[in-house]
Amino acid sequence: MAPDDSIYDVLVIGSGAAGLSLALHLAGKARIAVLCKGELKETSTYYAQGGVAAVLDDKDSTESHFLDTIEAGAGLCRPEVVRHVVENAKAAVQKLIDYGVDFSQRQRSDGTLEYHLTREGGHSHRRVLHVSDATGMAIESSLEEQILAAPNVSVFTQHTAVDLIVDQAGGAPRCVGAYALDNEAGHVRLFRARFVVLATGGASKVYLYTSNPDGTTGDGIAMAWRAGCRVENMEFLQFHPTCLFHPQAKSFLITEAVRGEGGHLLLPDGSRFMERFHPMAELAPRDVVARAIDFEMKRLGVDCLHLDISHQPEDFVIGHFPTIYRRCLQFGIDITKEPIPVVPAAHYTCGGVKVDLHGRADLDGLYAIGEVSSTGLHGANRMASNSLLECLVFADAAARDILDRLPTVPEVPDVPRWDESRVTDSDEEVVIAHNWEELRRFMWDYVGIVRTNKRLERAKRRVDMLLAEIAEYYGHFRVTRDLLELRDLARVADLIIRSAMARKESRGLHYSLDYPETDTSVPARDTILGR
Repeated sequence: MAPDDSIYDVLVIGSGAAGLSLALHLAGKARIAVLCKGELKETSTYYAQGGVAAVLDDKDSTESHFLDTIEAGAGLCRPEVVRHVVENAKAAVQKLIDYGVDFSQRQRSDGTLEYHLTREGGHSHRRVLHVSDATGMAIESSLEEQILAAPNVSVFTQHTAVDLIVDQAGGAPRCVGAYALDNEAGHVRLFRARFVVLATGGASKVYLYTSNPDGTTGDGIAMAWRAGCRVENMEFLQFHPTCLFHPQAKSFLITEAVRGEGGHLLLPDGSRFMERFHPMAELAPRDVVARAIDFEMKRLGVDCLHLDISHQPEDFVIGHFPTIYRRCLQFGIDITKEPIPVVPAAHYTCGGVKVDLHGRADLDGLYAIGEVSSTGLHGANRMASNSLLECLVFADAAARDILDRLPTVPEVPDVPRWDESRVTDSDEEVVIAHNWEELRRFMWDYVGIVRTNKRLERAKRRVDMLLAEIAEYYGHFRVTRDLLELRDLARVADLIIRSAMARKESRGLHYSLDYPETDTSVPARDTILGR
């Protein structure tokens, strides 16, 4: 166990594809600490089923990938960022192959093997590499194996970041580390570093129904905001159209690749309906599909709709979707013979900490990569399987920038340790659980797939009260992981609500009944909130 005042060249907060990729780029060239608030693999990456988008087919092109991404982003993508990402996709995939990721292959007519590419919503070609339907698990496991063997990398599991440390002494503010709660020991430790990288993932746990693991509580976004960084486009929360609807199937995603391989969305009477909403039907962008399902569920007054792949051969279904097949079978659903009950669920945070092409945030010394960041790649709606790609490309860009800057960065100054002398253990832990439940429910009811001014105003009143209660509680009691996550979720909820209230139009993932049209009278604008 390292002492509480250990100093590193780079502190990486988060252990998904973005954080571990960056750490591996720097391994052997700098002293790295990786913090993860659970176990190493407890990340959104691990649960990602779909794949990584990259142009490998001769019939496809990076220009097509570029245009598809721009189209899905509903006018808010930054073209220079999109081009940078799609042009570096093949190299990013090759890096994963070098790390040992065994992407699914198929046999050509001449007997040779090639990577099997699937197609997902918004893509005009098959360009999604995958490992059956457990791509994220394969990527995370390979990265974990590499990071545990990497030189000069210290991994700290069960550490929940509390706040960034900002040094004001040198003139311009600079990030020089972070405080983190050792979940098992119960005390807050000091981690000093010349650079800090936020790779903490998104904030979908702010909603009652989500495909994300429990730790996806917007920690990095909230910490960056408290440290003075701008956040951008927080109103654009992507709801995945198809999560398994079953009382015991917590957070289980039904990958978009099921639709890519011919799956049909069905009403309770067995009829298809997506053709009425978009010419691409089931392969329309996710915001369109999620809204269509939401509309039909409300119109019919039903709890779920259905996704049917059973018309495909049994071997095909089991071979392509073994994880989904096994998981559904546990709940008595044989997807080779019957449709899957599905509902939309919060899935991906398209906005986040505003960064540049190197992943630099506003605060000197601070980077944000992966879902925690807003790079301009996704705009108002993420295209399927661009997220893991973004993690890999920006991990590389940030690592290169850090290595270039490392020789010129001053040593880390002295920083005070965490002071717990004036707080006590709480005897009101039930308050946290109640506030957590209230927050996630009113966000689902008032700030979900379809929004109105009145709903947003109700949500704002409630989140203001919660923030005040949490601040008072936080000031009097020792911190716990639950309290820290609630504090961050409430702040992120506030940022989402404020961003949604500021957008007087419907665009991409933000749909308002009060402003149902996209405003074409002025150029598309980002929603930027600053301290």
